[in-house]
Amino acid sequence: MAASPAERGPEPPGGKRRPHGMLKLYYGLPDPSGETLGAARGELGGPIDINGPHFDPEVFLTKLRKECPLAQLMDCETDMVKQIRALDSDMQTLVYENYNKFISATDTIRKMKNDFKKMEDEMDCLAANMAVITEFSASISSTLQDQHEQITKLSGVHALLRKLQFLFELPARLTKCVELEAYAQAVRYYSKARSILHQYRHMPSFQGIQDDCQKIMADLAQKLREKFRDGGSGAKDLAECVELLLQLGEPAEELCDEFLSHARSRLEAELQALEAELGEGQSQGISGPATDILEFTDRGCNSFVSNMCLVIASYQELFVSREGAEGIAQMARDKLVAFVDGLMERYFALVERRIQLERGVGDNSLLVRALDRFHRRLQALAKLLPASRAAAEGTEIVVRAAKERIRQYLQALQSFYMDCLTDVRQSLAAPRLMGKDSPNLAELLSTISASILNQIKSVLTYVHLFTAKDITFSNKPYFKGEFCSQGVREGLIVSFIKSICQTARQFCESAGDKGGSTPPALLLLLSRLCLDYETSTISYILTLTDEQFLVQDHSPVTPVTGLCAEAREAAQKLLNHYVKVQGLIISQMLRKSVETRDWITTIEPRNVRAVMKRVVEDATSIDVQVGLLYEEGVRKAQSSDSSKRTFSVYSSSRQQSRYAPSYTPSAPMDTNLLSNIQKLFSERIDIFSPVEFNKVSVLTGIIKISLKTFLECVRLRTFGRFGLQQIQVDCYYLQLYLWRFVSDENLVHFLLDEIVGSTAHRCLDPVPMEQSVIEVICERG
Repeated sequence: MAASPAERGPEPPGGKRRPHGMLKLYYGLPDPSGETLGAARGELGGPIDINGPHFDPEVFLTKLRKECPLAQLMDCETDMVKQIRALDSDMQTLVYENYNKFISATDTIRKMKNDFKKMEDEMDCLAANMAVITEFSASISSTLQDQHEQITKLSGVHALLRKLQFLFELPARLTKCVELEAYAQAVRYYSKARSILHQYRHMPSFQGIQDDCQKIMADLAQKLREKFRDGGSGAKDLAECVELLLQLGEPAEELCDEFLSHARSRLEAELQALEAELGEGQSQGISGPATDILEFTDRGCNSFVSNMCLVIASYQELFVSREGAEGIAQMARDKLVAFVDGLMERYFALVERRIQLERGVGDNSLLVRALDRFHRRLQALAKLLPASRAAAEGTEIVVRAAKERIRQYLQALQSFYMDCLTDVRQSLAAPRLMGKDSPNLAELLSTISASILNQIKSVLTYVHLFTAKDITFSNKPYFKGEFCSQGVREGLIVSFIKSICQTARQFCESAGDKGGSTPPALLLLLSRLCLDYETSTISYILTLTDEQFLVQDHSPVTPVTGLCAEAREAAQKLLNHYVKVQGLIISQMLRKSVETRDWITTIEPRNVRAVMKRVVEDATSIDVQVGLLYEEGVRKAQSSDSSKRTFSVYSSSRQQSRYAPSYTPSAPMDTNLLSNIQKLFSERIDIFSPVEFNKVSVLTGIIKISLKTFLECVRLRTFGRFGLQQIQVDCYYLQLYLWRFVSDENLVHFLLDEIVGSTAHRCLDPVPMEQSVIEVICERG
């Protein structure tokens, strides 16, 4: 019995795991539990290795006594005792755990001994029986040896008789098969006996059988041909007829032509049905087709293309891939390719006619799905007949359809843009007709910008269907590269942006052309629209396009900077033309007011003329209008008394001496000289200079044109005293209000000085009005 735990004392480290330690020691692995005895054991496998096969107790004890003190010897003894007890305990555990297995193994061994004894007896009996069988077989062989050759000969004669019986019964069998329409069975019978009948045709009996069979098979071939030519036969029946005729030795080329001719009649009937469907809508007075394009494509694919694939598969199985058809395979393949390409060309013409009827510019998902199914079915046909051009031509049709769709969407965007402009023109014209206030240009600009942008996004969404992942033709090189870059980006988006700029430039044509009837507010709105496109919209649209259509094509495209420069140029032209038109409108009023009045006999001025008030009102209205779309702009520093400034023609001592009673003939020459010298040192005013994109610059340009026209009209008239004074009053009134609209008030002062000075030069009695009187009249007006 093993000692109790109390007797064994404390468990050594790793004591319970001793068998595992032994395994580690066996495989050369370090054993942590052996560290205590490491020094005493020495090298593995030596005489002092207590676990080794060459262990020598005397050498081990001698080494311990020499090298270890007493305390270590006591510890070593204690450790060995613990290990021995642990091994005993493990051995008992193993015995307890495997006791049932030992008992079962003992019983099994006992049973095996009994079974082997019985098996030995049976084997002895089997060996005896085999010896008897061998003896009987030898006896039978010796007995039948003389009759073996005779039996073999009789067996051969029996087989020959059966063949002869088959030959003599062959005409009857063939007739029976023909009556039952078991044509394949009849051909198999005849093919089986044909070589034998041909070999023994010199014998009268066999000759008669051969003649009967040939007559029967000739009738069968005639029936097969009639069935082959019958239009109601299905593809499976046709294949069976052709196969049987080929087995009967009919010419392969003739059969190919007849097979394709029959298939052509069926396929042409389906093409005629598709063509009739195309003309059905026109015959009923419908502008569009009777059915949608997806239904038309499904009908064409499910009937014509499917039957074409079936014809190709059957034809190849009969004439190309059939065993023994190597000699006619190339001829048959060439005939098939010409047949397929000819009919597919007619089918493609119908498909393109139907695609051209798709003129709607809304959602084109039906068109894309129809083209996808059309392309998928053609890929199946291409797998059956790789030599055909059908798949490549079908892909070209899809590409042309995509290009045509882009062109239609471009026209739709351009038409939508023109409709938006028409709506804006109506909105601008309607309030004036109804006596209401003018519409808010900022709201109109926001509306038209949002509408155009939303329309572009919708069109991009529609066009993006061509490149969807579930569309088979989207992985074609054209739709991965050229369609995205040259089609969508350049052909659609860039072209539309350029058309916007082109349309804007058309509004800047001279009066009498298209631009002459354009409302000025529309010019202003379009200039702001083009400027917004230049600053942000173009970049946004092209970025959106590039993100949706990942371009894999490296062909050159229009840079964003080029489009932005074009849009800015259009905006500049529109704004310049707006300034010119508004300036001409005011100039027309001023010109008529000058030319229609008799300035010599006019009465003494008592108030400001109404046209001057209208000029100020129009300038104020334009200021409000431009302020809705453009920023204020930069003004030069203004003097505190700008509204009270007096003109030099009547405030300076030089001008006072000019109009004094002591006026002499030499005075005008001196005055003109001084005036011209003064102009040399004045800043030159460019009347038609380019306008900046701000309100102050626009109003400055309009006022410059108006005042310059006023000046030129004055220079063409002759004035009396009161005419000069009326011009003084009018110019002072304009000076009171116009200076606040321009970037530099000196510009207004200079032009008004020029107007009054020119009037004085053209005056017969140049007596100016007192400044105080002018101020009273203007304040009262």
